[in-house]
Amino acid sequence: MKKRRKMITTIIFVIILLILTLFFIRLISPKEIDDVNPQIQCSDELIAKADILWVIPYFKEKSISENKEWCNYILSFNKTLGLHGVNHEYDEFETIKNQEYLNKGIKIFEECFEFKPEMFKAPQLKISENNKNLVKNNNMELKGVLNQIFHKVYHCNDSGRFSNKFIDIF
Repeated sequence: MKKRRKMITTIIFVIILLILTLFFIRLISPKEIDDVNPQIQCSDELIAKADILWVIPYFKEKSISENKEWCNYILSFNKTLGLHGVNHEYDEFETIKNQEYLNKGIKIFEECFEFKPEMFKAPQLKISENNKNLVKNNNMELKGVLNQIFHKVYHCNDSGRFSNKFIDIF
């Protein structure tokens, strides 16, 4: 009985230690915002607290490159920017995409910010093996589930799995 109690205590201790470790890793890791686009409301305060902004280049049939004022506004924050899909459709990169499709997003991003994206994160973090290779062949670092676990990732419209308030705490 004592042996079982000691084992349960040890397991609980390890779980608490892992949770605390994750909490501190997320506390010191760069903060990120998903779904940055001129058509999605995002407060200056939220943008200011983030280190990495994940930009949707073409949303609801509108290109971010058509809004140079917005492009310059985002650049004025002096943040790291990454490509967050092309159209940000549900399961967008789980279906096979070709180079032309990805080039559309890269081109719009580059027209807006005057540099090519070096990082890519698929909407809903869902991406097929074929599309993973497509992204990597375009010299972009692919961010996925582990990135989401080890970083505080906010959403401009507060629509993520967890609310931005919860993310602030944990």
